[in-house]
Amino acid sequence: MKAAAFPAKFANLSYPYGCCAQFFRSPATFLSPALPYSRPAPCRKLTRGIRGVGGLMSQSLSSSSQSLSSQPESELLQALPSSKPKPPPPQLPWLVVGLGNPGKKYQGTRHNVGFEMVDALADAEGISMNTVNFKALFGKGVIGNIPIMLAKPQTFMNLSGESVGQIVSFYKIPLKQVLVIYDDLDLPFGKLRLLPKGGHGGHNGMRSIIDRLKGSREFPRLRIGIGRPPGKMDTANFVLRQFSRQEQGELDYTFQTGIEAIRILLLEGINKSATFVNTQKTMEQLS
Repeated sequence: MKAAAFPAKFANLSYPYGCCAQFFRSPATFLSPALPYSRPAPCRKLTRGIRGVGGLMSQSLSSSSQSLSSQPESELLQALPSSKPKPPPPQLPWLVVGLGNPGKKYQGTRHNVGFEMVDALADAEGISMNTVNFKALFGKGVIGNIPIMLAKPQTFMNLSGESVGQIVSFYKIPLKQVLVIYDDLDLPFGKLRLLPKGGHGGHNGMRSIIDRLKGSREFPRLRIGIGRPPGKMDTANFVLRQFSRQEQGELDYTFQTGIEAIRILLLEGINKSATFVNTQKTMEQLS
């Protein structure tokens, strides 16, 4: 059987690619069993290249693993990134201020119950108040894990803001962490009232503090009731009057309640402290 004639127009075509030209010269050549199959040279080179890259990669991985295994464990641990969390920012202190007038003349008077409350707190927490700083008798301590500063301004009541303003500015204390303790005519004797903010209520010491804090009233205050003057007694004379022995005994109970309220305020927040304070009964009510 004769091989079919391959059209001349295809037989005479030349192909620039050597590997393809072998298969399209004629049907006989294409079908010939004697034609040895051989992989084109570029493919062999590519295979050798892949093998070469693989060899280099295996050698590189082997050498790097050997170098890592030869390093001491301590050096490897030091090279790892640190996973320790950043320490929290330092806790800003609370400032507890008691208002009053300095000097022996005013000790034990109604207008100085703020001073007496701070003295009772200092004694209970073992905080020394012997330092004079920022125009105040000043002390530092800790309640629980909360740093606290105690102050009794020595500027006289009407200028209390000079001392408080300096302390707040120097230590950058947030106003929500400034507790001011003072006497209040409008509360029954021995009654406590804790509020997160408010006005001065006609109290000259509070008026001075608000002025020095640029008019801000956003700080908590603990008011201690001293009652109204009896009969037609002048208010100024009444607030500068000393407590009787019986009244002083009742105040001791009030101060213990106030100390516990301040502890709750610092450790658990103003809501719990206000609930505790504002629902407490005075010694007179308990009897």
